[in-house]
Amino acid sequence: MNGRIRHLQNNLAKDKAFLITSDINRFYFTEFSSSAGAVFITKHNAYLLVDFRYGESAQKQVKSCKVIVFQQLTESIKAICQEEKISEICVEYHDITLSQAENYRTEFQKFGATLSKQDILDDLIYDLRIIKLSDEINKIKTAQKITEEAYLEVLNYVKAGVSERRIALELEYLMRKKGADGISFDLITISGKNTSLPHGVPSDNIIKEGDFFLSDIGAIYQGYHSDMTRTVAVHHATDEMYKIYNIVSEAQTKALSEVKAGVTAGLIDTTARNIIENAGYGEYFGHSTGHGVGLDIHEKPTVYKTNNTVLKQGMIITVEPGIYLPDKFGVRIEDMVAVTESGYDNFADIDKSLIII
Repeated sequence: MNGRIRHLQNNLAKDKAFLITSDINRFYFTEFSSSAGAVFITKHNAYLLVDFRYGESAQKQVKSCKVIVFQQLTESIKAICQEEKISEICVEYHDITLSQAENYRTEFQKFGATLSKQDILDDLIYDLRIIKLSDEINKIKTAQKITEEAYLEVLNYVKAGVSERRIALELEYLMRKKGADGISFDLITISGKNTSLPHGVPSDNIIKEGDFFLSDIGAIYQGYHSDMTRTVAVHHATDEMYKIYNIVSEAQTKALSEVKAGVTAGLIDTTARNIIENAGYGEYFGHSTGHGVGLDIHEKPTVYKTNNTVLKQGMIITVEPGIYLPDKFGVRIEDMVAVTESGYDNFADIDKSLIII
């Protein structure tokens, strides 16, 4: 049984249990990937409940839980509850719908158990997942290395006459070729006026000389994500393009300099935002400066001025300020870092000066 499960058990009374049904959290506690199933944790035992499709694989791979192959999930939960005298079950309220909650309540009542009204389980999982252990950090670093290698190779394709969509396809191919399980999100590879769209979608738009080309990209490795943004110029850049790029670069550099255990996430955002606002472009920076990264591409903490979460060693955050001028161009620079006691460990190892390709 692993330490993550023991942590949950330490917060359980003998007559209570935790039911974990979300795909990501099941993987987090078992290191077994499936599209359905549940982890059921009692004070002294932990069970992975899967259907026939995953039974053989789970029995061979999972060491942290007793594997039960169910015909009907609630019937297996009923049997466990009756054997261990469980009267109350806590679920992940942040990851289920109202109808699912009502269904659980009805089914649990049939065998004398109640659905807890407390969302203690969500908070306990949040507290665990927000701090990454060394093996998690190493997986994220590997995902970042794959991302960087693919990015540097794909820059050879970025030139006038090539479509944004072509670059996205080449990037995904290269990431998978280099060992990625998949891409962290729909890759953003956009150019020219499209770069003013913070989450622009690659299209058949053709790259032109004098365009900015923005890549917001990431790979998945053994379940863990990477996230990086770089902005380059194609063939040449105007004085205004240099000006905006340098403002964003300064904002990112100053924000990174504030990252360390003990400061708030809000301070990181405020530092970057002040640079951009003082330069007269505050209205063109409308998103948060960053977010947590892990098994999900967007995790807590949110790096925004109103967030008073205190950064701790082992948290992974992005620092990604940007300026977006409508119908002209946009610039974003993003690094992913691990918080340390005295600063941060930057996973990105690619030059951030304005590259002309």
